Amino acid sequence: MDTASFFIYCTVATFTPGPTNIVLLSTVHHSGARTAMRYAYGATIGFGVLLGLSALLNTILAAYIPAILMGMRLIGSGYMLYLAYRLYNMNAAHSATPHNATFGSGFLMQFLNPKVVLFALTVIPTFFSPNFASSSAVATGVLVITGIGFAAFVAWVLFGSIFRSLLLKHTKRVNIILAGSLAYAAAMIWT
Repeated sequence: MDTASFFIYCTVATFTPGPTNIVLLSTVHHSGARTAMRYAYGATIGFGVLLGLSALLNTILAAYIPAILMGMRLIGSGYMLYLAYRLYNMNAAHSATPHNATFGSGFLMQFLNPKVVLFALTVIPTFFSPNFASSSAVATGVLVITGIGFAAFVAWVLFGSIFRSLLLKHTKRVNIILAGSLAYAAAMIWT
């Protein structure tokens, strides 16, 4: 497994603006860090459950249809390139006003967030299934990815106002760097 590509993909996918991160940012501004952390805890648990379900599904599919791994690698790298394109063309982040930033809403957001769902469906077959046969290695991967996601959520809570102002001031530069990193990670899947 290309560890650098894995960490780049996970970091870019979890730390870049998405529905969960934008709600966290807005919650910090409107309700404070304590409320935002309740939401972040729910989002983390939901993220971990979604990753676990994805790993189970991918393991079952790989056992019955080994050729599917190549297709999942193709989908994973294609999705990464799509994210890179979207990041490159993204304008300033728009904040969403949190209506009910609770543990439960954070948990449910992960199952409704297309960015997270597509990430969960691609990260395991792209990086773990082709390289590790044991379920303990895949479970460790799910825990590591969940930890990276939690770190991203906490970062958005702790530095919400800093990130918001930086994104608004330097949106294009930040997006170009993130898009380039993501495109690099997508290319490294095939080397």
